[in-house]
Amino acid sequence: MKIALLSPIAWRTPPRQYGPWEQVASTIAEGLVAKGHDVSLFATGDSQTSGTLEAICPKPYGEDDTIDPKVWESLHIGNLMEKAENFDIIHNHYDFLPLTYSRLIDTPMVTTIHGFSSEQIIPVYKKYNPTSTYISISNADRHPDLDYHRTIYHGIDSTKFQLNNHKENYLLFYGRIHPDKGTLEAIGIAKKTGYPLKIAGLVQDQEYYSSAIEPRIDGENVIYLGNVGPTEGNELLGNAKALLHPILFDEPFGLSVAEAMMCGTPVIAFNRGSMPELIEDGNTGFLVDTVSEAVEVVQRLNELDPNYCRAYAMEKFSIDNMVAEYIEVYKDVIA
Repeated sequence: MKIALLSPIAWRTPPRQYGPWEQVASTIAEGLVAKGHDVSLFATGDSQTSGTLEAICPKPYGEDDTIDPKVWESLHIGNLMEKAENFDIIHNHYDFLPLTYSRLIDTPMVTTIHGFSSEQIIPVYKKYNPTSTYISISNADRHPDLDYHRTIYHGIDSTKFQLNNHKENYLLFYGRIHPDKGTLEAIGIAKKTGYPLKIAGLVQDQEYYSSAIEPRIDGENVIYLGNVGPTEGNELLGNAKALLHPILFDEPFGLSVAEAMMCGTPVIAFNRGSMPELIEDGNTGFLVDTVSEAVEVVQRLNELDPNYCRAYAMEKFSIDNMVAEYIEVYKDVIA
C-alpha cells in the first residue's frame, strides 16, 4: 500500500521538544514502514523518517520566524495534493485545511482529528463530512455534528519511556504552560502537599507565564526546567512521584498522561475530556474535580503499583495496535 502521511510544519517530525501532532504522525509513519508499507511523509525538510521524506518547507515555522505559516502551509499541502494520484490513500494530520482539496482529487483521505481549536472551524468539517473519513483520538472528543469511522488511541513508543520503580519525592507538571493546562493549579496542589514541583514545557501563553507562573518559581519548591526534549522528558516522567494534570478544558487526548503511565508513574488529573478513558481511576492514577481532592489523593500514591501502570499503558497505548487499526481503516476506505 502506498500511503501519503501529511504532518504539520509547526515543528519537525518527530519534534525535537514540543509537537504532539508531529509526534503522532511520526509514530504512525514509522509503524507503517516497519510493517512493509510504502510511506511518504510530507513534513519539514529537517524531519526524519524511515520512509520517503517529501518536503518543500525547509524548517518548522515554530522555530524560524522568517517562515510565514500561511504561505508555507499552502505550499506544503499543495505539494501533496499535486502528487495525490501517486498514492493509494492520504492520511491527514493537518487539521481542516486539506479537506478543502479532498473533492478535487481521486485519492481517498483519512483525517485524524486532533481536537478542535475553536467552534469556528466546525463548518469545514461539516461540509466535507459526507465524503470524508474522520478518526477521533478519544470518544470524548467527538463532535455531535460529525460522523466518525472509529476512535483510535495514540500509540506510545515503549522503548523511549522506561519503567522506573524508584520514585523521587517531587511532583511533575509536563506540558504546555497555558491556563487550559492548569499550571497554576499544579503549583497549588504541590504547595499544599509539601512536595516540590518540577515544571517542564513550552510557554504557550507568555502573559500567563509572566504574571501567574514565573513569580512563583523559586528554584527549590517550584522549578521550571524549560521546554525539554524526549530524553530529559523520559527521566522526569520516570522519576516523578506523580504527574499532575489539572486541566481546565476538555482535553482530546494528552500524550504526557500516556507517557507517564508508560514510565510507571501515576497521573492525578481533573476529570474532564478524555481523562476517564486514559486513566484507570484508583489503579494508574486518580480522577479528581478540585485542587483539594488532588491534594488528598497525593497521600494515596503509595497504593499504586508502577508495574501495573506500565502494563496498562503497554496494552492500551500499543503502537502495534494503533497501526493495525489504521491499516484496517485504510483498507475499508479504499474498498
